[in-house]
Amino acid sequence: MTEDRSVLTRAATAPDETLRYGDLPEHVADAWYGDSRALARPLVLIVHGGFWRPEYDRAHTHPMAEAIRDAGWTACSTEYRREPGVPDVTTGDVAAAVAALPGALTRHDGRVIVVGHSAGGHLALWAAAAAPAAGLVGTLALAPVADLVLAEQLRLDGGAVGDFLGVPAAERPDLDPARLSTPSGEVVLLHGVRDEVVPIALAGSYAEAHPGSRVAAVADTGHFAVIDPLSAAWPVVLDELARLGD
Repeated sequence: MTEDRSVLTRAATAPDETLRYGDLPEHVADAWYGDSRALARPLVLIVHGGFWRPEYDRAHTHPMAEAIRDAGWTACSTEYRREPGVPDVTTGDVAAAVAALPGALTRHDGRVIVVGHSAGGHLALWAAAAAPAAGLVGTLALAPVADLVLAEQLRLDGGAVGDFLGVPAAERPDLDPARLSTPSGEVVLLHGVRDEVVPIALAGSYAEAHPGSRVAAVADTGHFAVIDPLSAAWPVVLDELARLGD
């Protein structure tokens, strides 16, 4: 199918606040504060995708963060370093962000749902297993690169896994969600059936390794629709958030 990538460059309202969780330029996160409903709901902490490549930052998550805010949640989209061949700086930043940001933000009930898309889905699943946020109740992985070995075999995005890791995926099982221990909290992998960027087979492989997780397959849906508030898939995203936040 032809992927609609318009959400990647669509304008959104400015965040209510930009916070720091460390000293480096990338150690920042944008926050949108929800209305009174957000006070009784978890924080939604977003980890952006882009195949871990330096050219993709958190800006493309602003439309989804704004839409999550409008649905009555406090949302925060975090940045992190993206240095090819040095994956531990990326995972270290994500671990620092999920540890620091929930306590620095207001207008949520102290619980946390981590949402990640594509490579951000990989990082969200990694964090849930290796560095879970305090108060983590769920991880919503949207079209995630959930199995690094399989993604490497498929040469997703022209070998993005190898570029990210700097070594074969089999040498870093500590960074591969499909090979880590079962995560804290509930895990939902929401994946478009017609995703040609990150095939749904990766979600299936993860679920096979972690039987307690759940794959929510969305018909007639590609890779970017699951982060696009204008898509037919978006209500499914909000429904899964509401279920995790109950």
